[in-house]
Amino acid sequence: MKKIRVIIKTGFFSVLFLCAVMSVGLSVQAEAKSSDTIQQGVYVEDIDVSGMTVSEATARVQEYVTSLQGEIITLNATDENQLSITAGDLGLTWKNTEVAQSAAEYGKSGNVIQRYKAKKDLEHENKVFSLVFDIDKNAISQMITDRCSQFNIGAKDATLKRENGAFRVEPGQTGYQIDVAASTDAIYQYLNTEWNHAACAIDLITKVAQPRGTEEELKQVKDVLGTFTTSFRTSGSSRSKNVTNGCHLIDGTTLYPGDTFSTYEEVSPFSEENGYYLAGSYLQGKVVDSLGGGICQVSTTLYNAVIRAELEVIERYNHSMIVSYVDPSSDAAISGTSKDFKFKNTTQYPIYIEGYANSDKDLTFTVYGVETRPATRKVDFESEVIEKIEPKGENIVADAGAPVGTLSVQSAHIGYVAKLWKIVSEDGQEVSRTEFNKSTYQLSPRTATVGIASADPSVTAAMQAAIATGSIDQVKALVGAYKASQTAPPASAPTQADIDSAAESAPLQNPVIPAVQ
Repeated sequence: MKKIRVIIKTGFFSVLFLCAVMSVGLSVQAEAKSSDTIQQGVYVEDIDVSGMTVSEATARVQEYVTSLQGEIITLNATDENQLSITAGDLGLTWKNTEVAQSAAEYGKSGNVIQRYKAKKDLEHENKVFSLVFDIDKNAISQMITDRCSQFNIGAKDATLKRENGAFRVEPGQTGYQIDVAASTDAIYQYLNTEWNHAACAIDLITKVAQPRGTEEELKQVKDVLGTFTTSFRTSGSSRSKNVTNGCHLIDGTTLYPGDTFSTYEEVSPFSEENGYYLAGSYLQGKVVDSLGGGICQVSTTLYNAVIRAELEVIERYNHSMIVSYVDPSSDAAISGTSKDFKFKNTTQYPIYIEGYANSDKDLTFTVYGVETRPATRKVDFESEVIEKIEPKGENIVADAGAPVGTLSVQSAHIGYVAKLWKIVSEDGQEVSRTEFNKSTYQLSPRTATVGIASADPSVTAAMQAAIATGSIDQVKALVGAYKASQTAPPASAPTQADIDSAAESAPLQNPVIPAVQ
């Protein structure tokens, strides 16, 4: 009977305990059902969300995240350069947007025991839910690219400067460039693992670029590898200024082994701000005024110095029509980005380009370097005209936008096909003769552009009649007669008899636009 009483007693207390637990469980369940607010002692990060609904807690967390997005982050670049941004600029957001719902369910989900335990735990310790933040790597990378590139410092190679017949070495400068990929990773890693959600500073990762060239290396440059001179004595003031300006822009260039030189990149843009004036240049078989007219004499003179230095020509074009300052097939035209003269330093040493335009209007380019060719070796170039095509007839263009009395005449241009031969001699004996290039030049007849605009239809008609004859001299005669009539006006417009009479007299000496390229 004693044993039986123990069993009964034990069962009795178990029942009592079970009843108590069930009572608490029912109480908790009743409490949970009676309210949809978050229990006391529940936090999201440092935010006390006790007593809030899910929507209220979500809004409060969003306010907190928004405040974090405004935290200042300072990015340290080189030479004490800094950029202040916000965490929001880097795309800071929170990923676990369901955290408020999880907080609301705490102590209200699971079985009776789990809910009871959660409630008891809250009596002794707060329950804290963590936010999971996210940083946009693409936003970081784009921000560095857009806003930190200003801190990049390009390396400056050591260069040469020739003054009063002597070279001096100008030392280079170390460059620094922000490593976008490495800096992106560094920022992302810091904000995800070390950031305390307050203002902070992060160092950007930079790459060091060492300048090329040492004083010892550059001091070896002293030999003349190739030189050439052309004359621009017949050029007018504007064209002469363009030639001199282009020469100045190229003068002093130092090229290291493997470097490619673009004449167009060096002398452009063709603008007044860059020192250019309106002067004649070729355009579709005609001579027209353009900013920088005459610059092709600069590229041509440089071309001839370069080929005598036996550097590699990467790109070269002849002019559309023949030029007068070099032999056929010895020219090198530039025109926008469609035509350029480019060459490469194929030597094992730096080279220096000197350009000089003197008061006698002689343009000279000289290529200096380290001479490695035998002293007995001589390089020469010879032009050969294969075909010569004389232009036929004359071309007269009526310009309805120009008044009667205006006349410009362009001289005829002979068409050519020519070759340039490279001749190598050793000890005074020719050892090779190779075709270096071949050029074709367009022919262009003598061309006149005549103004025909007049308030008097009969004057315009007379001018058109002269144009119809196909004779520039006839047109010039009528223009002369018309100009004479302006001081002693005739009773009527010039007649055909006036034209014929004027044509028999000495032709009017109008300025002729020369081919200046």
